Amino acid sequence: MEMAALIIGSGTLMDIVGIPVDSPMRAPAEQFLTLRAYGAPPVVVALAAQGAFRGFMDTKTPLYAVVAGNLVNAILDAIFIFPLGLGVSGAALATVTSEYLAAIILLWKLNNELVLFSWNVIGGDIIRYLKSGALLIARTIAVILPLWLSTSLAARQGPVPMAGYEISLQVWLTISLLNDALALAGQALLASEYAKGNYKQARLVLYRVLQIGGVTGLALAATLFLGFGYLTLLFTDDPAVLDVAQSGVWFVTITQPINAIAFVFDGLYYGVSDFGYAAYSTLFAGVVASAFLLVVAPNFGLGGVWAGLTLFMGLRAVAGFWRLGSKGGPWEIVWSKTD
Repeated sequence: MEMAALIIGSGTLMDIVGIPVDSPMRAPAEQFLTLRAYGAPPVVVALAAQGAFRGFMDTKTPLYAVVAGNLVNAILDAIFIFPLGLGVSGAALATVTSEYLAAIILLWKLNNELVLFSWNVIGGDIIRYLKSGALLIARTIAVILPLWLSTSLAARQGPVPMAGYEISLQVWLTISLLNDALALAGQALLASEYAKGNYKQARLVLYRVLQIGGVTGLALAATLFLGFGYLTLLFTDDPAVLDVAQSGVWFVTITQPINAIAFVFDGLYYGVSDFGYAAYSTLFAGVVASAFLLVVAPNFGLGGVWAGLTLFMGLRAVAGFWRLGSKGGPWEIVWSKTD
């Protein structure tokens, strides 16, 4: 369904984002989106499989699959984009190929752990799964909304600001997602102790993951502040684009500790099945940040965009601390019960 929607609606989506038909970005953007749409099925399957492996507390298999996929992606990028002259289309084809490879590896390994295809449908479990899934879909939409809106606002400023913004955003996302490893580890460990009723150990996991997340965020911030200029040179040698990209250095560095805490809290929510709060708090943060972007970014340009994304991550981190101190829900059991 995602693949069909992206292929059929690629032009409409470009209109919504704000890229006019006569823009030099329009044709390559549509081309890229249409080809990347074919990667939607393996992406969804791979994400579901990774969730299953987390349930088995197996983080190695997804790592190997993703590394293999990304390695193939990098090799094919180097071949398709320049030697074969495929450009943006080559980048899309390389990514789609790597996504199918990762999904196949994960399904092959998962087949050793459980029955992948079965006619035995357990109604109660399906309903519970769909309920949790719906909450997480709402959360995902809330995460994507500010990012989509910030990209749209940057695109409306023209190709050069858009290129510089995209470089800063990719560095920000790549470094920030290193903290996702902490979230995954925290989720698996907390879920295990919580299910066993080892609440003292669960509290220890919570403390340690948050502490490590904060320290990691500060270390990443310091590293990026010193090395951000060198990182941007890996993307382009265009002086105008580099100026725009390097103007986002404060955003990229200052938000790292905030991002680390926000990502860690995501893992902790899932560890105790606190899906409702994860969805509603992220939705609140997304709506507030999106409203801020719509008001501020048109007047302050990329500075307003960076501020809006910082607000979004900050609200998510604050919501996490708020939840830990609130009464009710699974966290009250963690705090009040003893082993």
